[in-house]
Amino acid sequence: MNTRTLLPIALSALMLGGAAGDFGIASASDHATDAAAKDAVQDAARAEKALARHDGPGAVGSAESAVGAAPRDVAYRLLLAQSYIQAGRFASARQAYADVLQLSPGNGKAALNQALATIATGDWQAARAQLADHADIIPVRDRGLALALAGDTQGAITLLTTLVRSPAGDAKARQNLALSFALAGQWQAARLVAGMDLAGDQLDSRLQQWAGFAQPAAASDQVATLLGVHATVDHGQPVALALHMQTPPVAVAAVAPSPVVASASVEPLPVAASTAVAATATAGPVFAPRREVVQSLPVVTIPAMKGATKVAAVPSPSRTIAKGPFVVQIGAFANAGVARDAWGRARHMLGDMGSRIPQGMTFAARSGTFYRLSVGGFVRTDANALCDRYRAHGGACFVRKDAGDRVAQWVAKANTQVASR
Repeated sequence: MNTRTLLPIALSALMLGGAAGDFGIASASDHATDAAAKDAVQDAARAEKALARHDGPGAVGSAESAVGAAPRDVAYRLLLAQSYIQAGRFASARQAYADVLQLSPGNGKAALNQALATIATGDWQAARAQLADHADIIPVRDRGLALALAGDTQGAITLLTTLVRSPAGDAKARQNLALSFALAGQWQAARLVAGMDLAGDQLDSRLQQWAGFAQPAAASDQVATLLGVHATVDHGQPVALALHMQTPPVAVAAVAPSPVVASASVEPLPVAASTAVAATATAGPVFAPRREVVQSLPVVTIPAMKGATKVAAVPSPSRTIAKGPFVVQIGAFANAGVARDAWGRARHMLGDMGSRIPQGMTFAARSGTFYRLSVGGFVRTDANALCDRYRAHGGACFVRKDAGDRVAQWVAKANTQVASR
């Protein structure tokens, strides 16, 4: 997909590499008091040059060497994370940005990139939690679009509509809002908002590109397209480079005349929680509070789009469910609306899902109330097979026994409306 037609989508806090010195790395003659430190600076300089050439794979080895030599240098950690991003190694980037945020908690660029890398791994629930946790350091227009990419299109629309109506609203914010409408399937609203800044022929081209963008084949497709990179198979950064594996040296001095040595007191380091694997903790994420829209968007008559927009056909859901006690759970979401968005993406990722009836149920956890999305009625072997195929396409799921799951709210509501006619 040609990303030029998607831009200027605003991701103003992104840093995709650049000229030497962007990461605050000193030259080899500055602050390098031993051979290892000099080698680290030279490795970092080589990685920066590779990033400036948009050679992510070429930057990774040098950046890893720099971090190995100076594991608590935040500039080297950030350089490593950006190298992983440009190389399309999203699982590694997710962990690397988590390490950056431990060393530099106020780094908004790292927070946004961590969330995008998490989205690319298919862990939308964790990505939304990350966006909520760092809401104060990620620009609203970036956070809104990232929220839409993480499956909460309605939350993104609410957030970006408020921004667009404020004095801070600009063309990039409007385009992010328009794309969020497109990802939600609200094409008339998307056309209206995008048309505020685009001429007719440009508008038609933009919407046609968005139609393809809204139907990714894999979890990483949308983020990779926005960043202009190609996703690759990635099993995570080397364990030895993880920040929680590093401990500072302890100063030891001999005390004469006694042979006993005294160790300098060192404060314990915080432990970095690994985000290379999708979270399975029982406590749910904390979502950012929704902002109510003060007034609706202006109602206008929208002219039909020129030419047909190609949208992949989805099979009609089957009205029978196989008899069996197991379900494939796709995720737990803030509400049924967010779950419905996730179901739409699941159907695009794996055609098998389109022939199933989505199921849902509300449950309470210590951190709040969530809506659980699943498909069910399987024997265990069939459930495992479906979940394996879904994972192979970039999705996240697990198999469990039925716990009272019922037909999803939006399907039940549609059936009720049809029956009442």
